[in-house]
Amino acid sequence: MKYLSLTILILIVSCTKKNESENLNKKVEALKVETPIKLTDKSVKFLWREDEYDKELKDTVNTIFINKEYSKNISEPEKAALGFVASFIGSECDWDGEPNEKRDNLSCKINTALNIGYQCSEEHLSFLRKWFKNDKKQLERLADCSAVPFTASSQVTFDYINVVTKGDTIKISFKVVGASMRTQRSSSYEEEDTFVLKKDNLVLVKSNESESK
Repeated sequence: MKYLSLTILILIVSCTKKNESENLNKKVEALKVETPIKLTDKSVKFLWREDEYDKELKDTVNTIFINKEYSKNISEPEKAALGFVASFIGSECDWDGEPNEKRDNLSCKINTALNIGYQCSEEHLSFLRKWFKNDKKQLERLADCSAVPFTASSQVTFDYINVVTKGDTIKISFKVVGASMRTQRSSSYEEEDTFVLKKDNLVLVKSNESESK
């Protein structure tokens, strides 16, 4: 009888501790969900172009540079805003080996710096869908994700990208340059996209684009 009582007591204590542990885990998870993400005010030059000597070509070429220090400590919302903008414009993209059947192994400088996967890959798009889950218009735009290598005869690329974060607002301003080898024509335009952080997701609230030159 004593052994039976002891066994019952152990079971009761065990169940009590288990329930306390489960309740604690639930409170921690709830806290994670309810705690808003706080952005730090900043103004950053994220991407720019400079002339650099290429040892293989034995010539000076104009190439993209990315702010590596900023990329290391970038917030998830800022990463999502930049990743979204880069979904439609190239950043010296090249295939990682031969193009696979899905053509989702295109490596781009911005994606690599942000660690969001190959251009238009499931990893890349899933990350953006999570952050724009309540912005139906932008979710639809992601269907037009651009996977164009730098060797293509017609393409668009960045000249610069600046990031300004203030409060819950992220502004991405950039210049895009387009070129066509077939027509020997080029064009450019500037744009500023304004994103607002709403708890755990982003919404693109304004997009101002200059006239193409």
